Amino acid sequence: MKLLSPSLLSANFGNLERDIELINRSNADWLHIDIMDGVFVPNISFGFPVLKYVKQLCTKPLDVHLMIVEPDKFINEVKETGAIMMNVHYEACTHLHRTIQRIHDAGMKAGITLNPHTPVELLEDIVADVDMVLLMSVNPGFGGQKFIENTYDKIRRLRAMIERKGCKTLIQVDGGVNLKNAAALYEAGADCLVAGNAVFKAPDMVDMIHQLKNL
Repeated sequence: MKLLSPSLLSANFGNLERDIELINRSNADWLHIDIMDGVFVPNISFGFPVLKYVKQLCTKPLDVHLMIVEPDKFINEVKETGAIMMNVHYEACTHLHRTIQRIHDAGMKAGITLNPHTPVELLEDIVADVDMVLLMSVNPGFGGQKFIENTYDKIRRLRAMIERKGCKTLIQVDGGVNLKNAAALYEAGADCLVAGNAVFKAPDMVDMIHQLKNL
């Protein structure tokens, strides 16, 4: 499976409608939305008023990634955006199983995100309960960072765990994804790649998305 979810964080917010229209015309599978609070990560992105506007414009399913403390407080707000996937950080959830249950109860798919330093082995007892695991391949908070090479090994270890458990959990990778490493990430076992600058800074966004999906 080769899914691609362009990251809105890298879009031109001075011409957001144009960028979203290009995503709509492309063969991207989802649109990745990063919500940051300036506490869990050292940056602030955008909030739910912007997402309501994005929902009106975007024809792609929304893949919402909460880089915030206490993400449980905002499950209903994420649901109201029409998101198909709500992703929360392992590091931000004290009662992770309860959070996953509440996301499912709200009618969304549930994802868990791991920061680069967090080993995949910590997911042994919950990986079968989630729809996707997002592996951060940069430290979260800012776009345009250098890809962390250890990510390939994390993907392979997580893929082995998923196969051993016999579950259908997807693996998503976010951070520093581009034409140079996308094929290797898919080969290592990733199902979905999040691409920010590689897509939104490309001269032809639609063509770049096609290239990333057809390596």
